[in-house]
Amino acid sequence: MISTNDFQTGLTIELDGEVYTIIDFQHVKPGKGAAFVRSRLKNMRSGSTTEKTFRAGEKVSRAIIERKGMEYLYNNGEEYILMDIESYEQISLNVRQLGDNTRFMKENMHLTMLAFKGECIGIELPHAVELRVVETDPGFKGDTASGGSKPAKLETGLVVQVPFFINEGDLLRVDTRSGQYLERA
Repeated sequence: MISTNDFQTGLTIELDGEVYTIIDFQHVKPGKGAAFVRSRLKNMRSGSTTEKTFRAGEKVSRAIIERKGMEYLYNNGEEYILMDIESYEQISLNVRQLGDNTRFMKENMHLTMLAFKGECIGIELPHAVELRVVETDPGFKGDTASGGSKPAKLETGLVVQVPFFINEGDLLRVDTRSGQYLERA
């Protein structure tokens, strides 16, 4: 159990059988009445966010999330096959479990699987991944880094805005949290 006074961003809690991570919280002490904690929570299974108010000092169950090193092997239609790096055990996850993370996943990539009470509730990707450009308009002489941007389709199907000097075949670093181009690799 953890007190609402000890909330931190990124902490995982269990409410009504669901696992939530704290996105944001604020301790409020009104001039009249008891203090309370206003929080924004993200459901780890569905990805939806909700707002919840707790009394100050109220106890909630802390959710212990197990993290396992995995390697993404391949996808078989709707199923994505991952392998445990330590035991070499293979598991399959569906698109619903992975969400938008599939836009950044390529074969042989290392990632972290998140599990709660033995059930996979999602994955964590590295903060940046390297992906190759498969389709974009050609760059022309005189195009500069500060002169605007154009769309580029990457090997996983993700489309990002890139500077004009990027060409097909270039290897790019992309931020997995925002989905934005960082630099040429």
